[in-house]
Amino acid sequence: MSTHLFGLTDRTFSYSHSVGRNEFAGTGFRNPVDMALGADDIVYVINRAYENRPDGVRITVCTINEDYVTEFGSYGEGDGQFIWPSSITLDKDENIYISDEWLNRITVYDSNGEFLRKWGEQGSEPGQLDGPAGLAISGNSIYVSDSRNNRVQKFSLDGKFESSFGEQGEGPGQFNMPWGIEVDEKGDVYVADWRNDRIQKFSSDGDFIWSLGNRGTGSGEFRRPTGIAVDKHGDIYVSDFDNNRIQLFNENKQYVMQFTGDASMSRSARNYMLLNAYPNRIREMSSLDIEKLMRGPKSVRVDDQFRMFVPDFRSYRVQVYQKEAIELTNRELSPEMRAVTLSVV
Repeated sequence: MSTHLFGLTDRTFSYSHSVGRNEFAGTGFRNPVDMALGADDIVYVINRAYENRPDGVRITVCTINEDYVTEFGSYGEGDGQFIWPSSITLDKDENIYISDEWLNRITVYDSNGEFLRKWGEQGSEPGQLDGPAGLAISGNSIYVSDSRNNRVQKFSLDGKFESSFGEQGEGPGQFNMPWGIEVDEKGDVYVADWRNDRIQKFSSDGDFIWSLGNRGTGSGEFRRPTGIAVDKHGDIYVSDFDNNRIQLFNENKQYVMQFTGDASMSRSARNYMLLNAYPNRIREMSSLDIEKLMRGPKSVRVDDQFRMFVPDFRSYRVQVYQKEAIELTNRELSPEMRAVTLSVV
């Protein structure tokens, strides 16, 4: 028996533009690992930088059109500082939450980047953390991918432990260094199971629903998936880090398409080259196909306008795409067609 599922009949994506350039401060990014989109198209980007250049560790704040706003945070162990920032998310008041894999804590800032509080300590007991990576807020709770503890933990927004699920292993509901995490509109939780090279889906209570993918380079296969996003159509986006691409699946786990990069030179990069009298370099770089490609996308984000944002880790930028979709509902069908499509076959 089968039932017709109404939903998308077609999707198209168009590359919009790129944001950022290679820089340790100001308008550029240095190894961006994640981003969040706030009100008025304000973008918050985590710069992981290098161990030998920790001065590049910071949060860059700009608009989606590359107007520089400010930056906050710095390398260190003090309040408001971080060593290995990994994920960023915003609550309904636009307070900013950042995980730190090295310091094993979550740091919270207001929308202006002012330090509010921090919580978390290293360990394996309930409420303790070991390598916190992905963050996702649902209501008044926050889910944390507790990577080296091979579990997902759920906390209140002020850091009080609520529940956890998962353990080390390769079976359903088990993890091997989970990284990215997402919560959809229904409250279901998606986890990028990094070392198991798959995506797993759970109920809000942590009950296993399904898994997707295995190790490889083909369509629907992964090599170290790091981030995941789910849009309002139910489409699932996965940053396939070592395969240098984003893969798209529908809500039924079916592979739809992949994105390997279409980048053009960002406004800030172009202005920098013009300022420094490199017009020939602009033409040269714009003509190279390799400059368009993604190089180690660490995460993927989708907003309510169906814009896809890809922090391009080794290319020091964010690539932006726009989704257009034709959505079919049973209200658009005649009574005769509804009777046909809903019939048992």
